[in-house]
Amino acid sequence: MKLYITTPSPFARKTRIVVREKGLSDRVEEVLADPYANAPELLATNPVVQVPTLVAEDGLPVTDSPVIAEYLDMVGPGERLLPAEGEARLRVKRLETLANAALEMGVKLLLEKRRPEHERSPSWMERWTANLGRALDALEAAAPDAEQFDMGVLTAGVAVTWIGFRHPDYDWKTGRPRLAALQAALETRPSFIETYPV
Repeated sequence: MKLYITTPSPFARKTRIVVREKGLSDRVEEVLADPYANAPELLATNPVVQVPTLVAEDGLPVTDSPVIAEYLDMVGPGERLLPAEGEARLRVKRLETLANAALEMGVKLLLEKRRPEHERSPSWMERWTANLGRALDALEAAAPDAEQFDMGVLTAGVAVTWIGFRHPDYDWKTGRPRLAALQAALETRPSFIETYPV
């Protein structure tokens, strides 16, 4: 399998962590690809040229990080990071979706900040910043626990690290001790150390 990535992408990082946690490193080749340059090999597998993109064992592409992560979780050995069904699955998906929402707000802010200043929208930036804070507050209230490592906990850890990485002027830790503790615990795992954004 081939996994097209960029090293700063939190969505790619999530899938890279799953590769390591599920013992798939010998079956998945990570390929650096520049989506902004329309990397030909990435464009050939994903028409919207986004990372991560996985070329699965059947040769077909899988896009969107939650779908890629779930696929890798299914084909890898060991206990599932995302339960297959029932209340347990819904609990994990709720946390994963909430963490992805925080990431989405952070990505929107980042892209807006990259626009020329005269093209930026202060009102949208204000809204996305408020949404980001509310999403993080909801994650804090959900109390993800590093000891109960699953796809939701993994995604929450990836989200807060990336927000600190890309928005160093945004104080996400104050008033969120559970998230701060979660990040501190998760970033000691080998899968997190090996995939830290650069």
